[in-house]
Amino acid sequence: MTTLLRGRAVCVFVVCIALLAHISGAFYLPGVAPKEYANGEKVDLKVNKMVSAVTQLPYDFYSLPFCREDKGPKLFAESLGEILMGDKIESSPYQILAGVSEVCKVLCKLDYTSKDLAAFEERVRQEYRVNWILDNLPAAVKKTLIDVNGMRSTIYELGFPLGVVENDVAYLHNHVHLKIIYHTSPEYEGRRIVGFEVEPQSIQHGAFDVNNPSSYPESCVKPTNWQAVSGHTDAASITFTYSVEWELNPDIKWSSRWDVYLKMTDTQIHWFSIVNSLMIVLFLTGMVALIMRRTIHADVRRYIEMEQEDAQEETGWKLVHADVFRPPNNRMILSVLVGSGVQVFSMTVITLIFALLGFLSPANRGGLMTAVLVLYILMGLFAGYFSARVYKAMRGTSWKANTILTAVSFPGFAFVIFFILNVFLGAEHSTGYVHLGILIGIFTMWIGISLPLTFFGSYLGFKKPPPEIPVKVNQIPRQTPELVWYMRPVVSVLMGGILPFGAVFIELFFILSSIWQHQFYYMFGFLFLVFVILIITCAEITIVMCYFQLCSEDYHWWWRSYLTPGASALYMFLYSIFYFMTKLHITSFVSAILYFGYTLIMALAFFVLTGSIGFYSCYFFVLKIYASVKVA
Repeated sequence: MTTLLRGRAVCVFVVCIALLAHISGAFYLPGVAPKEYANGEKVDLKVNKMVSAVTQLPYDFYSLPFCREDKGPKLFAESLGEILMGDKIESSPYQILAGVSEVCKVLCKLDYTSKDLAAFEERVRQEYRVNWILDNLPAAVKKTLIDVNGMRSTIYELGFPLGVVENDVAYLHNHVHLKIIYHTSPEYEGRRIVGFEVEPQSIQHGAFDVNNPSSYPESCVKPTNWQAVSGHTDAASITFTYSVEWELNPDIKWSSRWDVYLKMTDTQIHWFSIVNSLMIVLFLTGMVALIMRRTIHADVRRYIEMEQEDAQEETGWKLVHADVFRPPNNRMILSVLVGSGVQVFSMTVITLIFALLGFLSPANRGGLMTAVLVLYILMGLFAGYFSARVYKAMRGTSWKANTILTAVSFPGFAFVIFFILNVFLGAEHSTGYVHLGILIGIFTMWIGISLPLTFFGSYLGFKKPPPEIPVKVNQIPRQTPELVWYMRPVVSVLMGGILPFGAVFIELFFILSSIWQHQFYYMFGFLFLVFVILIITCAEITIVMCYFQLCSEDYHWWWRSYLTPGASALYMFLYSIFYFMTKLHITSFVSAILYFGYTLIMALAFFVLTGSIGFYSCYFFVLKIYASVKVA
């Protein structure tokens, strides 16, 4: 019977992996190989979503009445990550030929109603930025920064502003200067695009010969007035123009063309974050070393001497040896949380490894989100296994309920929040809205892949015998003495959560900025170091607090070991509120709901991640110290 079950489980696992490989193979991975353009060859300019740090609601480029192709825009294939990020990539009517510069070319002249102009004005005042793509490079605005020492540095801001507001009047950027930087080499024919800069302008164009394709307004070369979209009560016409400049740059290679987008101007802050975190780790390491080498060794030596004399009464952490492995209350919930944390931990480690190896480059749009989702689904195997092992160590017997709760609890809670936020996005007609078909597909992946893997892991975990404990557990629990105020559960948990949060809060600022201010985050080397420091900090602070708790003759360490580092998620959420109040200018109710909804999911993931690290650290610590002494 066991062999039959094992064979079926292996078959389910193989089928799930094959299904996931098929689904993943259907995703589009752009920017893998360079493309050479011959002289005069058409270069496609694609339009993507418009974004705003004020509203946090992405919109389709053609949600505003811009110039369109005669047959309408063509929608391009997108990866799962791009869809979840709200991208919508479409074709545009811009005619760009390789090597052919344009001084001023008319794109179209459109007549707008006052309602159309009001729509433009609203988006301009909401500080929307337009995102274009040329040869898989995002459009960027080049800016020069001058620091306090007078040193100049060049940065690139993603996208370009839809318009500008001056003296409470909204002006539309209806002219763009496209600067395309290219590289040539004897190794290949044609030119490779290595840069895409956009300089937007607002120009109120004059008359020109519409029937002459080469005619353009003189105001394009000598602009005098800006194109206002405010205060129009009647219909008005707007002329859209563009110019193209091709610039040869032999110093930029195709392989390094993304460097300007990913250039870090604040490395000193990141190093300060690393040094700050290392100081915390060194402090905790010293405390743990003191406890392990002096205190515990002295305790063990004293207990051995007491055993020989057999006359003195047991004291300290040895006094609770008959209760320290007593199963805690709500052991089902605790084991489920531990399994969920292991799943998030495994996903994070593998994602960071892929990112460090360069597989999750921003050139692969949506790659990071796709990797996170796919890896989380696959890590259901570890969630089921470790949840089962912990539950069995606590003498739990309801393995079916444990497996189902492990597979459903955290992803189900996150999915409910995501679904509610998706309803708000749909009501706002945002491209961030995920259609029902995609949601059904994700739900199917969860049911068809994650759930069987969780059951398979749970089967492997429950099949093994429970871990042996070094001491026996009394039938009657002992009473815990009155604790000093700083060792009470709430106080000690809140104190313990400060240090893990302190190790990551500076890097958290950059992560929040990349998400909510639409910037690239590619500092995975720093992030990996901070993650390692976080693991060490969570483990050490839990061991220290657990030891002090046991010395206070309080044996209820199971939940405390999980909640102590997990409390850092509370500080993370409080910091996100501070960031919302000080760094963002969100006033819309829907935008605020989106911010706090997604931040809540992040905080919950951080809670189960840090909690599981602390739990296993304390668990092995308790096993080690009680295995080192003999008890009657």
